[in-house]
Amino acid sequence: MSINIVVPEVGESIVDARVAKWLKKEGDSVRAGEPLVELETDKVDVEVAAPKAGVLQRIAHGDGADVKIGDILGEIEPGQVTTGLPAIAPGATAGDDGSRQVTTGSTNEAAPANVPQKEPATKPSNVPSTPSARKAARESDVPLASVKPSGPRVTKADVERATSAPAPSSPGATVAKTAPTSPVVTGRHQSLPVVTTTERSESRERMSKRRATIARRLVEAQQTAALLTTFNEVDMSAVMALRARQKEAFKTRYGVNLGIASFFVKAAVAALKETPRINAEIQGDEMVLKHYYDIGVAVGAAEGLVVPVLRDADRASFAEIEKGIRDFAKRANDGTLTLDDLRGGTFSITNGGVYGSLMSTPIVNPPQVAILGLHAIKDRPAVVNGQVVARPMMYLALTYDHRIVDGSEAVKFLVRIKELIEDPAVLLLDS
Repeated sequence: MSINIVVPEVGESIVDARVAKWLKKEGDSVRAGEPLVELETDKVDVEVAAPKAGVLQRIAHGDGADVKIGDILGEIEPGQVTTGLPAIAPGATAGDDGSRQVTTGSTNEAAPANVPQKEPATKPSNVPSTPSARKAARESDVPLASVKPSGPRVTKADVERATSAPAPSSPGATVAKTAPTSPVVTGRHQSLPVVTTTERSESRERMSKRRATIARRLVEAQQTAALLTTFNEVDMSAVMALRARQKEAFKTRYGVNLGIASFFVKAAVAALKETPRINAEIQGDEMVLKHYYDIGVAVGAAEGLVVPVLRDADRASFAEIEKGIRDFAKRANDGTLTLDDLRGGTFSITNGGVYGSLMSTPIVNPPQVAILGLHAIKDRPAVVNGQVVARPMMYLALTYDHRIVDGSEAVKFLVRIKELIEDPAVLLLDS
């Protein structure tokens, strides 16, 4: 009796997925626990393994299909594996899908001599790698065996580094030179040449599950909440001076750089304690006030920003916060963040300043009711003790749901952030 391969439950907030790639074909023998298919969700990529050994009898949903949790992906006819999958016999090779292809001995047709065979991008099934790395390798046609891993397994970032490396130039290769274009003379004046193109190409690319979910949630946030943004600015002189004095000692002691993110996480926790409705959510006609502080910190990833969560940030030290953010950024780039990393969160911070943003209005991450936006630090004139001086200034933006947070609370929150950042000794004493 055949055994169904079903879409597993991968998280309480995930209800659907997309079939990224089948690793086996119909008729292939499989071992129990062997990966069969890669699924792409809005948060993480997962592999579905064979529940029993046997033969992949049917694929119900092919590559690119959207599926729901519990849907049947395919069927396995249980039985003994007959194709020698546990080990590769002498003279056999592993195919891209993990099947074995015997090249000598029992075959009747010999392969043409001296014909180079193209190596599949993901041929070595024994190369430890993440699903996102295998996907990137397939898309770039890069053999995983040729990619040098930065850790215990090949990651997406490793593949991207391998593809971005300049290809060695072949001996005798020449570079075609374009003859300079002479200006067009019209009467007594010269005009620039008119450049025309023969191609105006377009391409169509399907949104990934993560990008589609980001788009949907952003629209939902705009449609279901009464969003308003309040601004302030903060003088970063004290924080920057403190970092300059302590950066070497901090890195020597903790093994991580002292950034500005930890100051704002600490300041946000202190301000949230004074304005508790900003650290809440709406459920029906009730306000759920959170008396714990799980701070989401937005980090960049290939498919867009993700917001992993620093748990109990009020209890974390500066070093623990910096290490946590650095780890999140690395794993977001590698595609190894887990659902637990992304689940929950009572308040979020996003820093558009790392991309050069001077001012923006961030969008709340539901069911949270507020988000703090940080921006680029720029020298601007400021009045200090009656004198106009240049100071490193940053604009702050707090977007909040006006249904639960009053404008006065939002202003109070930002003012408290400003006070703590401009006098960081208070944060250090509280820590």
